[in-house]
Amino acid sequence: MAASGKENVMDEKDDPGAAPYGNFINYYTFNPPENRINLIPTTLIQDLGYGKDSSETILMLDVGCNSGDLTVALYRHLQQRAQSEDPTKPPHTDLHLMGFDLDQSLILRAQQNNPFPQNISFIPLDITEDSSLQTQLQVYLGQHGCPRFHLTMCLAVTMWVHLNHGDSALLRLLSRLASLSHHLLLEAQPWKCYRSAARRLRKLGRTDFDHFKTLAIRGDVAEHAREHLEKHCGMELMQCFGSTTWDRRLLLFRRTEITD
Repeated sequence: MAASGKENVMDEKDDPGAAPYGNFINYYTFNPPENRINLIPTTLIQDLGYGKDSSETILMLDVGCNSGDLTVALYRHLQQRAQSEDPTKPPHTDLHLMGFDLDQSLILRAQQNNPFPQNISFIPLDITEDSSLQTQLQVYLGQHGCPRFHLTMCLAVTMWVHLNHGDSALLRLLSRLASLSHHLLLEAQPWKCYRSAARRLRKLGRTDFDHFKTLAIRGDVAEHAREHLEKHCGMELMQCFGSTTWDRRLLLFRRTEITD
């Protein structure tokens, strides 16, 4: 995932290959938030049918938020419509975002640099840890009186779960995200990124990813994800916002089942 031409000037600490869980310390220097933000309409909340009542609480979740740059940028982005209509109008105070990442140092940086602590929160959490994940997210949802997040973002996370924990973990991740969400914005890394990540790890003289050579889910991983979400998770593909500069599609799913 390193930007072209940067690998040769990075030492091992900074090299993306040195972060086998995707917790890059300088991630947004080579994949800035604009690469995704520019594809997402400022009217997204309204387009999904939310925000009609100014008192409605809207909850968003950012899975694998790293240092929080994208989480904050998206919050600002989604406020643009309201403030463009009325420059004196404050940001929508009932839009709340939670970001989490397994790297506590990245979360600490996100917390320290958070310009909207009343509306954005960051916590250390591992998406593969079932019990703590369920507890902390349910507590957060309960505090806001919501059964699910209105929109969950899972951007460039699937590959790291897949490589480190295998096919079954990838499918569990997708099922878990679907159970937590009314809408899901998914960016799954293509197979070429898997090969690059494995190659960088070997280049550093490290042990290969535990599951890389035995994965059965290969090729168009985003298509595999879509099939699982639609066949087993009660979701359907709603829209594709196009592809990022790294040629990764942003896919928006919604729940099709009638739920609370």
